[in-house]
Amino acid sequence: MGAKVGFAASARQFFLGGEATSKEERKLVRKLDFFILVRNLYFFNFLDRSAFANAYVAGLRESLNMSGHDYNNVLSLTTAGMAIGQLPNGIIIQRVKPRIWLPSMVVFWAAMTMLSAAVTNVTQLLVIRFFLGLAEASTYSGAMYIIGAWYKPEEIQKRTALFGVSGQIGTMFAGVMMTAIHKGMRGMAGLQGWQWVFIIDGIITLPIAVFGFLYFPDTPENTNASYLSESERKLALSRVPRIAEGGHNIMPMSLLKRVFLTPMFWILFFWSPVCASTEGFPFQNSFLLWLKYYNDKFSQTQINTYPLGVQAVGILANMVAAWYMDATGQRVPMAIACVILQIVVGSMLLVKNLSMGATMFAFYLAGSAYMVNPLIFGWANIILQRTGDDALRSITLYCMNIGSMSMWTFWGIIFYSAADARTGRRALLLFSVAAVLCFATCGSLFTKTMKKHGDGMGDNTEEPLEVAEDEKKPDTPVVTEKQTST
Repeated sequence: MGAKVGFAASARQFFLGGEATSKEERKLVRKLDFFILVRNLYFFNFLDRSAFANAYVAGLRESLNMSGHDYNNVLSLTTAGMAIGQLPNGIIIQRVKPRIWLPSMVVFWAAMTMLSAAVTNVTQLLVIRFFLGLAEASTYSGAMYIIGAWYKPEEIQKRTALFGVSGQIGTMFAGVMMTAIHKGMRGMAGLQGWQWVFIIDGIITLPIAVFGFLYFPDTPENTNASYLSESERKLALSRVPRIAEGGHNIMPMSLLKRVFLTPMFWILFFWSPVCASTEGFPFQNSFLLWLKYYNDKFSQTQINTYPLGVQAVGILANMVAAWYMDATGQRVPMAIACVILQIVVGSMLLVKNLSMGATMFAFYLAGSAYMVNPLIFGWANIILQRTGDDALRSITLYCMNIGSMSMWTFWGIIFYSAADARTGRRALLLFSVAAVLCFATCGSLFTKTMKKHGDGMGDNTEEPLEVAEDEKKPDTPVVTEKQTST
């Protein structure tokens, strides 16, 4: 009997992360999972991104007379908007409640999505997608910030993976939806199928914004969520490292000093784009473009639906990696696995005259690169959570995305041009090797952070810290070891 109980407990820990210590905590975590993860669904963000790629191969290209690098230019300008919007969002979220700011950005990007249906030339599309990128900049790192504010270290990576998986499901749904619209709605009300995709995308995104305005819990320090009792709010505070004195300070000189003099900021800033580069093939929808331009044996339905397998592989890789890391606390094996798999993908696609079946297998295997998401941002959240400097954590998470988005701004044009869908294999190999070196450096600094800050917990059962007065002082001291201990 004892063996059975032990196995059940181990299985629960593997699939659900660290087991809550009490009935009250389990109830709290269930509430957090529902109200945070539902609002943070990446589904709608990726639904829009993937719908653009599907629309391109199903009529948008011909309607706007797009040619050459136009496809990549639209993606790059959208990404540029996302890169430019990262830092302002990281600062604003320290001043404006996430319950207000994040849903507001959802409303804005939903409006931009619907407006995309009205474009008549590439220039208009470029402008609209740039502003859409500015709004979408709030999404990923904002979600990572909220996850790091509420969850314990052993819970973070699985929730990070679930957030990423919702985006991949959005990508899969986009292919199915595009196929249905292409068949059934083309010509309705005088609009083409690709126009209906943008309109429907925007409409179905709005309810999640309304849900956020009404039910998003903000952070443990300032939550007014009606579904959390006073005891649950105190319990939520006690579960995570306390915010140190001055930890919300965003006065320019203080914030610049804390950010630029923190070695971990620079490591994570450069590590993020290096690791994200392994996602090149699925991120740039290279498989879809290959099906469209390099083979005349596929129907439009097949072109839209075959790439869904890439996302299915990504979902599996995402969850297996997150469950393993949360259950064991070991991240190196998953980093090594990710790198090896992408080297295999790149090596296969470098082979001349590779068979169609082998090429498709390589593209599907490339979906395993999505496992870097819980690895990159999950681990960064754990590292930064321990410092007690909430503003530093927010800025670092958003700046990590700046690095990635800056890379994607030119990456697609140089290595994954729509005019040459078989470019970029050597770049993938190079960046996979670089990821190994950067991962080793990050691991070393993580060890130093642990020695300096410990687990960062202490006694967190007191009331949330009042930081408003401290933030008025431009010389608020940097978070110190003393401030994070109790």
